[in-house]
Amino acid sequence: MSNCPCGSQKAYEECCEPLHKGKAIATTAEQLMRSRYAAYATHELDYLFNTTHPDSREDYDSESTKEWAETATWDHIEIVSTSAGDVDDTEGQVEFIAHFADRKGRKMMHHELALFEKKDGAWYFKDGRYAKPHTVKREAPKMGRNEPCPCGSGKKIQKMLWE
Repeated sequence: MSNCPCGSQKAYEECCEPLHKGKAIATTAEQLMRSRYAAYATHELDYLFNTTHPDSREDYDSESTKEWAETATWDHIEIVSTSAGDVDDTEGQVEFIAHFADRKGRKMMHHELALFEKKDGAWYFKDGRYAKPHTVKREAPKMGRNEPCPCGSGKKIQKMLWE
């Protein structure tokens, strides 16, 4: 048994495979997102279509989905944040980064904010948008190159960078 591509540290057979085979359904938006990532990695293309919201299926491109799933080498998924999408919710958002290598072996990332909706008790992927980078606010003041090195050597940071 190998670990599930979704990152759960469980065996695939005990984690996403029952979802992929229709023996279980995702109970949260995050679980659906993780299982969809695992579906790309395991080439469970019917699952990707079936978990796309019925209102969004006319835009579904099965050929490009198949090509991307089969030509990429899927490394891991990173869940950045979730908003709603719990068992009792009807909508949710999951921001994630899918890490993969393209057909030439180049490391790539797909950073998306995915929107989910629960309909008739089942979660569906509704839409996705490329996620915007987050602004990082420094806690400490920015250190200039002429500041003393924080290591206590008495040398300037500029000098330490070139040694």
